[in-house]
Amino acid sequence: MILERIASPADVKRLSRPELDQLAREVRETLIRVCAVNGGHLAPNLGVVELTIALHRVLDLPDDVVVWDVSHQSYVHKLLTGRAARFDTLRQGGGVSGFAMRSESPYDAFGAGHASTSISAALGMATARDLAGRDDTVVAIIGDGALTGGLAYEAINNAGLLKTNFIVVLNDNEMSIAPNVGSIASYLGALRSKPLFTKGREVLKGVLDHVPLGETARKALSTAEMAGMRFALHDHKAPVIFEEMGFRYVGPIDGHDLDTLIDVISNARKISGPVLLHVKTVKGKGYDIAEGDSRTFHGVGPGVYHPDEGRIEKKAARQTFAQAFADAMIAAAERDSRVVGITAAMPDGTGLAKFAKRFPLRYFDVGIAEAHAVCFAAGLSTRGIKPVCAIYSTFLQRAYDQVVHDVAIQSLPVVFAIDRAGFVGDDGPTHMGLYDIAYLRTLPGVTIMAPRNENEVAPMLDLALSLDAPAAIRYPRGSTSGKHDEPIAPVVLGRAEVLRRGSDVAILALGNTVDAALDAYALLEESGCAPTVVNARFVAPLDEMLLLELGETHRRFITLEEHSLAGGFGSAVVEFVNDRGMDVAVERIGVPNVLVQHAKPEAQRAQFGLSAENVAARVRALAPTRTA
Repeated sequence: MILERIASPADVKRLSRPELDQLAREVRETLIRVCAVNGGHLAPNLGVVELTIALHRVLDLPDDVVVWDVSHQSYVHKLLTGRAARFDTLRQGGGVSGFAMRSESPYDAFGAGHASTSISAALGMATARDLAGRDDTVVAIIGDGALTGGLAYEAINNAGLLKTNFIVVLNDNEMSIAPNVGSIASYLGALRSKPLFTKGREVLKGVLDHVPLGETARKALSTAEMAGMRFALHDHKAPVIFEEMGFRYVGPIDGHDLDTLIDVISNARKISGPVLLHVKTVKGKGYDIAEGDSRTFHGVGPGVYHPDEGRIEKKAARQTFAQAFADAMIAAAERDSRVVGITAAMPDGTGLAKFAKRFPLRYFDVGIAEAHAVCFAAGLSTRGIKPVCAIYSTFLQRAYDQVVHDVAIQSLPVVFAIDRAGFVGDDGPTHMGLYDIAYLRTLPGVTIMAPRNENEVAPMLDLALSLDAPAAIRYPRGSTSGKHDEPIAPVVLGRAEVLRRGSDVAILALGNTVDAALDAYALLEESGCAPTVVNARFVAPLDEMLLLELGETHRRFITLEEHSLAGGFGSAVVEFVNDRGMDVAVERIGVPNVLVQHAKPEAQRAQFGLSAENVAARVRALAPTRTA
């Protein structure tokens, strides 16, 4: 295999032209095979095979650099930069990351996991290069979906001012995860519809560059060219927007034509100032079922599809937290016409796609624009609407200023449905939902709750919608085991639930860690040191009455949370115990001040002591010694 001979981009440069085509085929076969076993972002990577090979053929990596936006489409890059032999470990504990990581390889110039960052980072690198007097090439890859994020335009605006040499490759496949939304999607559609006009315009530019005209004549012809574009293109904008912001626009280019890509990238390196290459690709290219359903194949779990048979396996599974949220949203909206749902380009992951089918006029996908989503929700709430922002914990971080300034300070009744709170497994540190309690619980008047299982989602959503103040519901990816589906007690603001009565030690468990607490109780029940088990339900407000009551009858508290120990639920309990002068020792179990790397969620929980066995061992160690 040719891929086995590729240890670095230098090896790609040595291949013959026919060997490049064979390399592309082998890369696709490897992607399909490994993602079938390990899961991963299959369709995005199938779509950038030729583009990645062309970049490695033309550029001198790692002296030149490529910055991948989001970087979930960097698998091909990893295969061509010395990681092919380990690629079978993709997304496995201790294996190759599913995202670019500076700590993993010198060829990963910039780590990523969130969208719309690549142009800013690449511009910073290009400016650093200029300050150092070097002339290496800097390339940013950004998808059309990421162009819905405001950070991309802040970077484009600054790049037009600085006028430094660097290349932005717009990988246009008309998708983020779901189809793109908004005026930018329509604008790029206009660009795609005029390829012949764009080619003709490039010929005109080449003529202008070589004809010995005076500056006045050159400006006049350039102005005429712009006027011609406005006349020829029905929306009167394309492709002026990029050029007006200081970029040289080239495209659209067939992103699967290796010869054209190699030629265009080679020439783009010679152009002075920022260049935008508009590359048209097909998500899932080369694998029929992925091309036909790139939404499903954007990110797949292990064992979901069978590459040889070309079929997707649909497994019957317990309802997930996201699905429970979707059902709860529909039920709430049926009762109250003021309830609306908002997502930032994650309709499927958040469950709101189901809500959108039932209430299309009350569903808003704002694109990859979390800050706008939150401020938009704040505006809605001032007019009596009840907005629910369904945003992953890791992505809500991007809107923190809006959460503080636009929602909390104005005490507006916006509900945050915080999905993927806690460990997320294979996606690694950029996607962990381990900080939302810390960045929310310091804000006055914000209610924070966490359901222990899927059945608590609906009553918590109903409570949140009844409040005249901000509220957040954090819940994890996937589902609980279902072993502890006991009847749900009414959800009352600021009240916890005692599930088991014991002595000496009280376990205060938050969210899905209640399962571990109950399993630990079962392990200890016959030993005479069984603890009290509490489903905390609320981080803010804490159930202060229950804590005071338990402090009278228990010597120690153990707090459990899938969250950073710094600023988390356990910290809130410690602060309360200290402020009230309670004679109770508190042990916190959660995530210390470390980055959690990719692995299975079960392994992550065990690593940080959130398994039933570890909790039971801690209770035994804290229980008083009994003598006969």
